[in-house]
Formats: sequence, structure tokens, C-alpha cells
Amino acid sequence: MRPHHLITHPRALHPVAWWLWAIGLAAAASRTMNPVPLVLIMAVSWFVVSARKGNTPWASSYALFFKLALFVIFIHVLFQSLFSGSSQGLNVLFTLPELPLPKESGLRIGGPVTLEAVLTSLYVGIQLAAIFCCIGAANALGSARQLLRYVPAALYEIGVACIIALTFAPQLATDARRVRDAARLRGGRKGRLRRFGRLAMPMLEGALERSVDLAAAMDSRGYGRTTVTDPRTRRFTVALVTLGALGVCLGMYGFLNGTADSWLGLPMLVLGAVLGTLGLVVGGRRTGRTRYRPDPWAVPEFLVAGCGIAAAVLSFWQMSADPSTMVLAWPTQTPPVPPYAVLGILIAALPAFLAPPVPLPPRRRTAVVAAPVGAAA
Repeated sequence: MRPHHLITHPRALHPVAWWLWAIGLAAAASRTMNPVPLVLIMAVSWFVVSARKGNTPWASSYALFFKLALFVIFIHVLFQSLFSGSSQGLNVLFTLPELPLPKESGLRIGGPVTLEAVLTSLYVGIQLAAIFCCIGAANALGSARQLLRYVPAALYEIGVACIIALTFAPQLATDARRVRDAARLRGGRKGRLRRFGRLAMPMLEGALERSVDLAAAMDSRGYGRTTVTDPRTRRFTVALVTLGALGVCLGMYGFLNGTADSWLGLPMLVLGAVLGTLGLVVGGRRTGRTRYRPDPWAVPEFLVAGCGIAAAVLSFWQMSADPSTMVLAWPTQTPPVPPYAVLGILIAALPAFLAPPVPLPPRRRTAVVAAPVGAAA
């Protein structure tokens, strides 16, 4: 199959490509407190989801994550206004009744609420909201269940737990919509609290039934059965993976912290990645797995993943070149526009055009009833 045909032919994109794209955007959001690129990241995630989401149960999960992101912003600003840190700055907006607490506790409930404190908490909340939107976009575009097919065999059990956790919110939203529609058809009382009391039990019953079906399906497919039971191999695998994870954590700390020693940066990150990969390869021999009709990885997958990585790389470059455009020196200053970071985020919007079109659902054929001979007469 030719590469250009893979771009125009309707098919589902590889889920790993969508998750790499979303992780790149989330990494870009984690490097800035400037609301300009953060809001742009949220807009780009919404734009790509609107252009390339399919007709699947998990495609509507982005709206749930977006509402959760707005709730996170509200809660963060509310708690920052009520508790410690609200008294920073000089521009007092209003004063809340203050609850006296010991000075040794370091907490403050109530008191003056300043503009600087509200803006600081707002920017932190927007950063968390942008990361939530990136996760929601990955959930809506790439099937979390299909990711289970590409989890390394050594991390298969952990991968199953993560996939079930990621698919809980879309499935819960689907069950709530199904139960609500059934309740509307039957009629009944209108109160929201009473309606929630009637709908909670069917939703819980559906979740339990789905869990039992999942456990039966996993058991019938041989989940948890291993081909190698040598305890020395298991201990060696655990040691390699643990040392690799520790090396990656130290390397990321040294890479993100500019004041750390040089050996804590890229060398430790590379060493940890090598040890972790070796542990995954050795541990993968314990579990025999087969794949039926693997998803293709072609030019569109490289382009989509590259767009997300470009957003992260350009944001990191902007942070190293001019940190003042990514982290505001004072909350009340006008947020500047970081050119490299904005360029990377705009590149991350290209998957809306580079990804293959979503396959349309099959059309239902309507039966044509022929009129009996002589009826027209």
C-alpha cells in the first residue's frame, strides 16, 4: 500500500500515535505558567478532537474531561482564596472573615484576598486544565483498550489496570446516558436528587456486571498465565525494571532542574532507559502473546506523533532560551507571547489534517417492498 494512500484512505489511526501526540502537548503545558500557550493548547486539543473523533463510545469522553478541567480551575481558585497564600500582593479585592489559627501552623483561613493570589491560582488551574484536556483528547481519539495490545509483556498486568482506569470515565458516562434515557421513557418524578437516587443503583449494577464480564473474558483468554516460571529470571527482571525506573526518575529530575549536577541529567536518563528496556525484554519472555491483525504504523502515525513531540521540544527550547516568556515574573503583568512555544502548539494542530479521515459507520439498508402484481389496477 502506498504511503499517500494511507493518508487519504479512511482508517483508524494507531492509538499509540494519538497518545504520543497528547503526551507531547501535556509536556508542553507542564513547562509553562503563561496562560497564552496554555489556552492555545486547550483550543488545539478541542480542534483536533472535533476534526478526527470517530463514532465510538469513548469519542464523547473529551466533553467529560473538559468539564472536569473547568471544575479543577474553580476548585483551585476557591481554595487559594480561602487558605494560605491569599494575602500575597497589594491589590486587595475583598476581605473574607478570618478564622484565627496558630502562626506556627503556616495556614490561614479567610482574610484579605488579593488580585495577585487569584491570578496565580488561576494560572496554575489553567495549567492543570490543559493537561486534563490533553488526556481527554487522547482518550477520545485513541482507544484505550487497543493500547493494551501494545503494552510490553512484562508490564501486562499493570497495563490492564491502567487501561481499566482510563476507560472507567467514558463507560460511566455511557451508562449514565443510557439509564437516563430509559428513565425518561418511563416517566416519573422530576427532582434531580430523587432522579439521581433512582439512577445510581442501575449505574452501579451495570458497572458490576461489566466487571464480572471483563473478569470472565480475561480468564477465558488465559490472562496471567506465564510460560517461564524460573524465580531467578523474575528477580532479575524486577531488579532491572526497578533500577531503570530509578534512573529515569533521577535523569528527569536532573534534566528539568537546572541546578542539579550534570551526571543527573542526560547520562542518568539514558542509563535508566537502557536498563528499563532490557528488563522489559527479559520479562517479556515470561508471557506468551499473539496478535491478530496488528494496526499499521505508517506515514500518518509518524506525522501525528512528530507533531506532538515538536510541541514539547519547542516549548523546552523556549524555556531554555527565554524563561521570562514561559513563567511570569509577576501575576499582574501582561502575559507575553512565546514565539517558539506557540509555533510548536500550532504544529500540534496539524493532525486535524494529516491524520486519515475517520471511517464512516456502515449504512443501514432499507428493505424495498415490491407491490403485488395487479395492485395498481
